[in-house]
Amino acid sequence: MTVTTESSSTLLAFSNGLAEAIAHASPVVVAVNARHRMASSGIHWRSGYVVTADHTVRREDDITITLADGRTLPAQLVARDSGTDLAVLQVQETQLPTAELANAASLKVGHIVLAIARSNEGNTSACMGVISALGGTWRSWHGGQIDQFIRPDITPYPGFAGSPLVTVEGQIVGINTSGPRRAILTIPASTIDRVVNQLVQKGRISRGYLGLGMQPVQLPKTLQETLGLSHDGGVIIVSVEPNAPADQAGVLIGDILVALNNTPIRDVRDVHMMLDPEQVGQPITAQLVRGGTRLELTITVGERPWQEER
Repeated sequence: MTVTTESSSTLLAFSNGLAEAIAHASPVVVAVNARHRMASSGIHWRSGYVVTADHTVRREDDITITLADGRTLPAQLVARDSGTDLAVLQVQETQLPTAELANAASLKVGHIVLAIARSNEGNTSACMGVISALGGTWRSWHGGQIDQFIRPDITPYPGFAGSPLVTVEGQIVGINTSGPRRAILTIPASTIDRVVNQLVQKGRISRGYLGLGMQPVQLPKTLQETLGLSHDGGVIIVSVEPNAPADQAGVLIGDILVALNNTPIRDVRDVHMMLDPEQVGQPITAQLVRGGTRLELTITVGERPWQEER
Protein backbone atom coordinates (compact mmCIF):
# COMPACT_ATOMS: atom_id res chain seq x y z
CA MET A 1 0.00 0.00 0.00
CA THR A 2 1.33 3.42 -0.93
CA VAL A 3 1.15 6.12 1.72
CA THR A 4 0.30 9.49 0.21
CA THR A 5 2.24 12.60 1.09
CA GLU A 6 -0.83 14.04 2.82
CA SER A 7 -1.33 10.90 4.93
CA SER A 8 2.35 10.77 5.76
CA SER A 9 2.31 14.39 6.91
CA THR A 10 -0.75 13.77 9.07
CA LEU A 11 0.82 10.74 10.74
CA LEU A 12 4.08 12.60 11.24
CA ALA A 13 2.27 15.54 12.83
CA PHE A 14 0.34 13.18 15.12
CA SER A 15 3.52 11.33 16.07
CA ASN A 16 5.39 14.56 16.74
CA GLY A 17 2.49 15.80 18.83
CA LEU A 18 2.66 12.75 21.08
CA ALA A 19 6.43 13.10 21.42
CA GLU A 20 5.99 16.76 22.36
CA ALA A 21 3.37 15.86 24.98
CA ILE A 22 5.76 13.34 26.53
CA ALA A 23 8.65 15.83 26.46
CA HIS A 24 6.39 18.45 28.07
CA ALA A 25 5.27 16.24 30.96
CA SER A 26 8.30 14.03 31.57
CA PRO A 27 10.46 16.51 33.56
CA VAL A 28 8.11 16.16 36.55
CA VAL A 29 8.18 12.34 36.43
CA VAL A 30 10.62 10.70 38.83
CA ALA A 31 11.63 7.16 39.72
CA VAL A 32 10.82 6.23 43.31
CA ASN A 33 13.27 3.76 44.81
CA ALA A 34 11.30 2.41 47.76
CA ARG A 35 11.09 -1.30 47.08
CA HIS A 36 13.37 -4.19 46.23
CA ARG A 37 14.87 -4.37 42.74
CA MET A 38 12.47 -2.31 40.65
CA ALA A 39 11.64 1.37 41.04
CA SER A 40 8.12 2.69 40.66
CA SER A 41 7.25 6.08 39.21
CA GLY A 42 6.08 9.27 40.86
CA ILE A 43 5.29 12.90 40.14
CA HIS A 44 6.85 16.06 41.59
CA TRP A 45 3.37 17.30 42.42
CA ARG A 46 4.20 20.57 44.13
CA SER A 47 7.35 22.25 45.33
CA GLY A 48 9.27 19.78 47.47
CA TYR A 49 6.63 17.02 47.38
CA VAL A 50 6.49 13.87 45.27
CA VAL A 51 3.37 11.71 45.01
CA THR A 52 3.44 8.02 44.12
CA ALA A 53 1.31 4.88 44.48
CA ASP A 54 1.28 3.82 48.13
CA HIS A 55 1.40 0.09 47.43
CA THR A 56 4.81 0.48 45.78
CA VAL A 57 6.41 2.02 48.89
CA ARG A 58 7.69 -1.11 50.64
CA ARG A 59 10.06 0.63 53.06
CA GLU A 60 9.85 3.87 54.99
CA ASP A 61 13.58 4.64 55.26
CA ASP A 62 16.43 4.98 52.74
CA ILE A 63 14.08 6.14 49.98
CA THR A 64 15.52 7.95 46.98
CA ILE A 65 14.10 9.45 43.81
CA THR A 66 15.76 9.67 40.42
CA LEU A 67 15.15 12.79 38.34
CA ALA A 68 14.89 13.24 34.60
CA ASP A 69 18.50 14.46 34.49
CA GLY A 70 19.72 11.27 36.19
CA ARG A 71 20.39 12.80 39.60
CA THR A 72 19.39 10.78 42.66
CA LEU A 73 18.05 12.61 45.71
CA PRO A 74 17.09 11.36 49.17
CA ALA A 75 13.36 11.49 49.95
CA GLN A 76 11.49 11.29 53.22
CA LEU A 77 8.11 9.61 53.55
CA VAL A 78 5.71 12.28 54.84
CA ALA A 79 2.56 10.19 55.07
CA ARG A 80 0.57 7.60 53.17
CA ASP A 81 -3.04 6.67 52.60
CA SER A 82 -3.86 3.11 51.58
CA GLY A 83 -7.49 4.12 51.00
CA THR A 84 -6.58 6.14 47.91
CA ASP A 85 -3.28 4.30 47.29
CA LEU A 86 -1.30 7.53 47.54
CA ALA A 87 1.96 8.26 49.35
CA VAL A 88 3.65 11.65 49.73
CA LEU A 89 7.44 12.02 49.82
CA GLN A 90 9.39 15.17 50.61
CA VAL A 91 12.62 16.23 48.93
CA GLN A 92 14.87 19.14 49.86
CA GLU A 93 15.39 20.17 46.23
CA THR A 94 12.51 22.56 45.57
CA GLN A 95 13.73 24.13 42.32
CA LEU A 96 12.19 21.41 40.20
CA PRO A 97 9.36 21.68 37.68
CA THR A 98 5.94 20.83 39.11
CA ALA A 99 2.97 19.07 37.55
CA GLU A 100 0.81 20.93 35.05
CA LEU A 101 -2.66 19.59 35.71
CA ALA A 102 -5.72 19.04 33.53
CA ASN A 103 -9.31 18.72 34.71
CA ALA A 104 -10.19 15.04 34.55
CA ALA A 105 -13.87 15.99 34.18
CA SER A 106 -13.09 17.04 30.60
CA LEU A 107 -12.11 13.49 29.62
CA LYS A 108 -14.30 11.48 27.27
CA VAL A 109 -14.31 7.80 26.47
CA GLY A 110 -12.06 7.36 23.46
CA HIS A 111 -9.69 10.24 24.24
CA ILE A 112 -6.07 9.32 23.58
CA VAL A 113 -3.92 9.35 26.71
CA LEU A 114 -0.33 8.55 27.60
CA ALA A 115 1.41 7.08 30.64
CA ILE A 116 4.98 8.14 31.36
CA ALA A 117 7.35 6.25 33.64
CA ARG A 118 10.89 6.84 34.88
CA SER A 119 13.44 4.07 35.43
CA ASN A 120 15.94 4.14 38.29
CA GLU A 121 18.58 5.02 35.69
CA GLY A 122 16.60 8.13 34.79
CA ASN A 123 15.30 6.89 31.43
CA THR A 124 11.82 7.76 30.19
CA SER A 125 9.28 5.13 29.10
CA ALA A 126 5.84 5.78 27.67
CA CYS A 127 2.80 3.93 26.44
CA MET A 128 -0.33 5.10 24.66
CA GLY A 129 -3.98 4.11 24.96
CA VAL A 130 -7.46 5.51 25.20
CA ILE A 131 -9.91 6.22 27.98
CA SER A 132 -11.98 3.05 28.07
CA ALA A 133 -14.40 3.88 30.88
CA LEU A 134 -15.46 6.86 32.98
CA GLY A 135 -17.78 7.19 35.95
CA GLY A 136 -18.65 9.23 38.98
CA THR A 137 -17.40 9.24 42.55
CA TRP A 138 -16.49 5.81 43.91
CA ARG A 139 -15.12 4.22 47.04
CA SER A 140 -12.08 1.94 47.09
CA TRP A 141 -12.08 -1.35 48.97
CA HIS A 142 -9.95 0.35 51.64
CA GLY A 143 -12.49 3.14 52.15
CA GLY A 144 -10.87 5.91 50.10
CA GLN A 145 -13.18 8.32 48.31
CA ILE A 146 -12.14 8.84 44.68
CA ASP A 147 -13.69 11.83 42.91
CA GLN A 148 -14.02 10.17 39.50
CA PHE A 149 -13.74 6.70 38.03
CA ILE A 150 -11.14 6.67 35.24
CA ARG A 151 -10.01 3.50 33.50
CA PRO A 152 -7.45 3.96 30.72
CA ASP A 153 -6.70 1.17 28.29
CA ILE A 154 -2.92 1.21 28.67
CA THR A 155 -0.36 -1.57 29.07
CA PRO A 156 0.79 -1.95 32.71
CA TYR A 157 4.51 -2.39 32.12
CA PRO A 158 6.71 -2.91 35.21
CA GLY A 159 7.58 0.44 36.81
CA PHE A 160 4.46 2.23 35.59
CA ALA A 161 2.68 2.16 38.96
CA GLY A 162 2.57 5.75 40.22
CA SER A 163 3.06 7.14 36.73
CA PRO A 164 1.03 10.10 35.46
CA LEU A 165 -1.80 9.78 32.98
CA VAL A 166 -1.17 12.52 30.43
CA THR A 167 -3.30 14.18 27.78
CA VAL A 168 -2.07 14.78 24.23
CA GLU A 169 -1.39 18.37 25.35
CA GLY A 170 1.09 17.09 27.95
CA GLN A 171 -1.08 17.87 30.98
CA ILE A 172 -1.48 15.44 33.86
CA VAL A 173 -4.95 14.20 34.79
CA GLY A 174 -3.96 11.81 37.57
CA ILE A 175 -1.80 8.94 38.81
CA ASN A 176 -2.04 5.38 37.54
CA THR A 177 -2.43 2.50 39.95
CA SER A 178 -3.50 -1.14 39.95
CA GLY A 179 -7.15 -2.09 39.98
CA PRO A 180 -8.96 -5.44 40.22
CA ARG A 181 -7.93 -8.16 37.77
CA ARG A 182 -4.80 -6.27 36.74
CA ALA A 183 -6.80 -3.39 35.35
CA ILE A 184 -5.24 0.06 35.46
CA LEU A 185 -7.18 2.80 37.23
CA THR A 186 -6.28 6.47 37.47
CA ILE A 187 -6.64 8.53 40.65
CA PRO A 188 -7.74 11.98 39.41
CA ALA A 189 -5.79 15.15 40.20
CA SER A 190 -8.61 16.59 42.33
CA THR A 191 -8.43 13.59 44.67
CA ILE A 192 -4.64 13.78 44.79
CA ASP A 193 -4.73 17.48 45.71
CA ARG A 194 -7.21 16.82 48.52
CA VAL A 195 -5.24 13.88 49.89
CA VAL A 196 -1.89 15.66 49.64
CA ASN A 197 -3.28 18.65 51.54
CA GLN A 198 -4.51 16.46 54.39
CA LEU A 199 -1.42 14.27 54.53
CA VAL A 200 0.95 17.24 54.61
CA GLN A 201 -1.13 19.13 57.18
CA LYS A 202 -2.29 16.28 59.42
CA GLY A 203 -0.16 13.29 58.49
CA ARG A 204 -3.27 11.18 57.88
CA ILE A 205 -6.72 11.09 56.31
CA SER A 206 -9.64 11.44 58.72
CA ARG A 207 -12.35 8.85 58.11
CA GLY A 208 -15.61 8.14 59.83
CA TYR A 209 -15.76 5.25 62.28
CA LEU A 210 -18.60 3.37 63.96
CA GLY A 211 -16.71 0.45 65.48
CA LEU A 212 -18.78 -2.31 63.91
CA GLY A 213 -18.05 -5.66 62.34
CA MET A 214 -20.64 -6.32 59.63
CA GLN A 215 -21.70 -8.88 57.03
CA PRO A 216 -24.31 -8.57 54.26
CA VAL A 217 -27.61 -10.33 54.92
CA GLN A 218 -30.89 -10.77 53.04
CA LEU A 219 -34.14 -10.19 54.87
CA PRO A 220 -37.11 -12.54 54.40
CA LYS A 221 -39.78 -11.07 52.17
CA THR A 222 -42.40 -11.38 54.90
CA LEU A 223 -40.26 -9.35 57.32
CA GLN A 224 -39.57 -6.78 54.63
CA GLU A 225 -43.29 -6.33 54.02
CA THR A 226 -44.16 -6.29 57.73
CA LEU A 227 -41.63 -3.56 58.48
CA GLY A 228 -42.35 -1.58 55.32
CA LEU A 229 -38.80 -1.74 54.06
CA SER A 230 -38.05 -0.63 50.50
CA HIS A 231 -35.30 -3.23 50.00
CA ASP A 232 -34.60 -6.78 51.15
CA GLY A 233 -30.96 -6.39 52.18
CA GLY A 234 -28.92 -5.00 55.04
CA VAL A 235 -25.85 -5.79 57.12
CA ILE A 236 -25.94 -7.85 60.26
CA ILE A 237 -23.78 -6.69 63.17
CA VAL A 238 -21.31 -9.44 64.08
CA SER A 239 -19.13 -7.44 66.48
CA VAL A 240 -19.28 -4.16 68.38
CA GLU A 241 -16.06 -2.61 69.67
CA PRO A 242 -16.27 -1.60 73.33
CA ASN A 243 -16.78 2.16 73.85
CA ALA A 244 -16.84 2.77 70.10
CA PRO A 245 -19.50 5.18 68.75
CA ALA A 246 -21.95 2.38 67.91
CA ASP A 247 -21.49 0.77 71.32
CA GLN A 248 -22.17 4.06 73.08
CA ALA A 249 -25.32 4.50 70.98
CA GLY A 250 -26.67 1.08 72.00
CA VAL A 251 -26.08 -1.03 68.87
CA LEU A 252 -26.03 -4.75 69.68
CA ILE A 253 -24.60 -7.85 68.06
CA GLY A 254 -27.33 -9.40 65.91
CA ASP A 255 -28.90 -6.08 64.95
CA ILE A 256 -29.47 -5.65 61.22
CA LEU A 257 -28.59 -2.22 59.86
CA VAL A 258 -30.93 -1.33 56.99
CA ALA A 259 -30.44 2.44 56.58
CA LEU A 260 -28.24 5.38 57.61
CA ASN A 261 -29.78 8.83 57.44
CA ASN A 262 -32.64 7.28 55.42
CA THR A 263 -30.17 5.96 52.82
CA PRO A 264 -30.71 2.22 52.23
CA ILE A 265 -27.85 -0.05 53.30
CA ARG A 266 -27.42 -3.23 51.26
CA ASP A 267 -23.80 -4.13 51.99
CA VAL A 268 -20.75 -3.01 53.96
CA ARG A 269 -19.59 -0.73 51.15
CA ASP A 270 -22.80 1.31 51.54
CA VAL A 271 -21.88 1.93 55.18
CA HIS A 272 -18.37 3.07 54.26
CA MET A 273 -19.78 5.49 51.71
CA MET A 274 -21.68 7.24 54.50
CA LEU A 275 -18.55 7.80 56.58
CA ASP A 276 -16.83 10.66 54.77
CA PRO A 277 -14.32 12.80 56.70
CA GLU A 278 -16.99 15.51 56.95
CA GLN A 279 -19.16 13.12 59.00
CA VAL A 280 -16.64 12.84 61.85
CA GLY A 281 -18.23 14.30 64.99
CA GLN A 282 -21.67 14.50 63.37
CA PRO A 283 -24.78 12.53 64.39
CA ILE A 284 -26.07 9.90 61.99
CA THR A 285 -29.41 8.10 62.27
CA ALA A 286 -29.19 4.32 62.10
CA GLN A 287 -32.32 2.34 61.23
CA LEU A 288 -32.05 -1.18 62.62
CA VAL A 289 -34.04 -4.37 62.77
CA ARG A 290 -33.87 -6.01 66.20
CA GLY A 291 -35.94 -9.01 67.19
CA GLY A 292 -38.27 -8.54 64.25
CA THR A 293 -39.02 -4.91 65.04
CA ARG A 294 -37.66 -1.70 63.60
CA LEU A 295 -35.92 0.97 65.68
CA GLU A 296 -33.76 4.05 65.24
CA LEU A 297 -30.59 5.01 67.08
CA THR A 298 -28.49 8.14 66.75
CA ILE A 299 -24.76 7.50 66.50
CA THR A 300 -22.14 10.24 66.72
CA VAL A 301 -19.59 9.29 64.08
CA GLY A 302 -16.07 8.95 65.44
CA GLU A 303 -12.70 9.18 63.75
CA ARG A 304 -11.12 5.90 62.71
CA PRO A 305 -8.14 5.10 64.96
CA TRP A 306 -4.77 5.58 63.32
CA GLN A 307 -3.68 1.95 63.62
CA GLU A 308 -6.64 0.91 61.47
CA GLU A 309 -5.71 3.22 58.59
CA ARG A 310 -3.06 0.85 57.27
